[in-house]
Amino acid sequence: MQVGKVFACFITKLQRTITIYLLGYIKGYSMINVAIIPARGGSKRIHKKNIREFCGKPIIAYSIEAAINSGLFDRVIVSTDDQDIADISKKYGAEIPFMRPDELADDHTGTTAVVIHAIKALEAEGANINFACCIYATAPFLKKEFLQSGLDQLKRAENKHYAFSVCKFNYPIQRSFTIETSERNITLLESQSIGSRSQDLPEVYHDAGQFYWGSADAFVNVKSGMFSRFSIPIVLPNYLVQDIDDESDWRRAEYMYQALIADVKNRIKI
Repeated sequence: MQVGKVFACFITKLQRTITIYLLGYIKGYSMINVAIIPARGGSKRIHKKNIREFCGKPIIAYSIEAAINSGLFDRVIVSTDDQDIADISKKYGAEIPFMRPDELADDHTGTTAVVIHAIKALEAEGANINFACCIYATAPFLKKEFLQSGLDQLKRAENKHYAFSVCKFNYPIQRSFTIETSERNITLLESQSIGSRSQDLPEVYHDAGQFYWGSADAFVNVKSGMFSRFSIPIVLPNYLVQDIDDESDWRRAEYMYQALIADVKNRIKI
C-alpha cells in the first residue's frame, strides 16, 4: 500500500513537471528560480527589525547578498509594505517588483500567504517559475552550501514538495518544563523523561528559520504544508542558527556572528 502511494505521488509530480515545462516551451521562455524575502515594516518587539543595523549593515542585506552570491536564483525579490525597506533592499541588489498589499502585512498573515502572493504577482507579469525559495530577512548566518543542498535534494526527491532548514535542539527538550506566571510553579512536559540520560532520548529538531524551498506549483497548489512528510529537512549546525525575536536574541546573534567572523579570519591566517 505504501509503495502504491509513493508511486502515485511520483506520477503526480512528474505530470506537474511535464506540464510546467511544456507551458514554458509553448510560451517561449525558460523557467527561473526565485528567492522571495518577506520583510514587512510593522515589527513590534524589535523596532524596524528587518533593516536594523547588524554588525555593520542592515540585517536584511545579509539575506539579499547570500541569495545573490549563491548563484542559485535568476531573481531575488523582497516582498514588503514599507518604503524604507524597499529602498534599502534595492541598494543591496534585490528587486521590488510590487509593494505588498496591506491585507498581507498584518500581525496574523503567515509566510506562506506572502510567498503565494509573490509567486502569483510574478507570474502575472510573465515569469515562469520553477522553484521558489522563501528566505527570512533576519538570517545573517545563511550559507550557500545549505541553500544548494536544499535545492539539489528537492530536485532528486520525486515524492517531496519542499526542503527547509532545521536544527537539532542542543538540550533534551523532553526534560523541559513550563513556569506558571502566577504561582511560579513548574510543569514538566514529559515527567517520565526527567530521569532519563540524554543519550537515551531521541534527538529532536526545530525549524531553523532561514530558508524554505519548494516548487512554485507546490507553494500555490499543494496543501500538504511545509511541516509534513513531503518535506526534506536540511540540518544546520547549531553555531549557524539563532532565532531573533527580541533584544536578547539580537545581542546573542551579534556575539555569534562576531565570533564566527573572528574564527574565519584566524583560519585564513593559519
